[in-house]
Amino acid sequence: MTHVRIKGFKIFKDRHGRMRCYHRETGHKIDLMKAPLGSAEFLAECEKIRTIVEANRARAPKVGTLGGLLLSYFETEHFANLAPATRRDYRQCADFLEPIRDTPIHVIDTPLVAGIHDKAARKIGWRRANMLRTLLSEVFRFAIPKGLISANFATGVIPKPRPASLAYANRPWEPEECALVLRHALPHVRVVLALLMNTGLDPSDALNLRRDQIDGETIWGVRGKTGVEVAIPIGATLRKALDAAPAHGAATLLANSRGEPWTYNGFSTVWHRFKTGLERDEGLAAGLTLKGLRHTVATTLREAGLDERRIADLLGQKTLSMARHYSRSANLAAKNRETMATLETENARRNAGGAKIVKPSGKSVKPETKEASK
Repeated sequence: MTHVRIKGFKIFKDRHGRMRCYHRETGHKIDLMKAPLGSAEFLAECEKIRTIVEANRARAPKVGTLGGLLLSYFETEHFANLAPATRRDYRQCADFLEPIRDTPIHVIDTPLVAGIHDKAARKIGWRRANMLRTLLSEVFRFAIPKGLISANFATGVIPKPRPASLAYANRPWEPEECALVLRHALPHVRVVLALLMNTGLDPSDALNLRRDQIDGETIWGVRGKTGVEVAIPIGATLRKALDAAPAHGAATLLANSRGEPWTYNGFSTVWHRFKTGLERDEGLAAGLTLKGLRHTVATTLREAGLDERRIADLLGQKTLSMARHYSRSANLAAKNRETMATLETENARRNAGGAKIVKPSGKSVKPETKEASK
């Protein structure tokens, strides 16, 4: 049999004596049973693979272009360490820039970036446009030290404001809404909502909590979005909810009806279906979101008189260095215990109809009447 050679393809006999063929660069295999070696079908397959490879090469970002800068940033460790959701959002923003990816670096300036930002606001909305601006700022920031671009031309672009006509995004829940949702939720859903209501955790962080992150009566963790450390005491209300949750064997603290760890998309789907049913059958007001429970905790504590720093510590809104990880987290746990006690007391007051107000000092005072205030 004549030995066939095709440039770019490896043709060989495997250990079973069967002929094999694959494209060296891509690893794409050709089925020699369907396209026998040397046949017209075989040559057609080889040509098809070469055509695809050449097309992909033509689409690859060129050095010295906006697309090249994006590719360089996506290969950085900084991008790899971002939360999966953030990486996905940045990739989608890069897709929006696809039509202009061959723009030479030397023509990029602030007016050009502002024009891209304006067009994005019209096409994909103000929020996505601001995310696109943030992506470009990060790309330029990491490209400057490499000598790929002279300046960060995104910093001078003014972010788009949130339209005043839009409803309050992730609005705080009312006590009656919390009670209604908990009353109708299935046990494996109720415990998730109770955790969000009583910690202020981000939904994705709550669903990813592992059992080994619970030490005694404290939740120890790191916010997935920002890497901020948190130390959240478990209050009596949350402890009761956790104890009443269905037993399961998952490594995570929370699990679905099959005893498996929740995925964010999985719980979001269940929540949306459940919430829609309550809006239809029980008159639940529209606009409730899972992230709104984080706002609920912050609002409740602020209304109770706690300062923003204490609230920020509970919600993990301060970046801590890894060198001071244990000492700072321990301090946070002690301080947050007082904060959590205030949240427990304030939630009880709100649910009871506001019989009394508890100040951070621990002293309770009666609500001021109109006559007394005169």
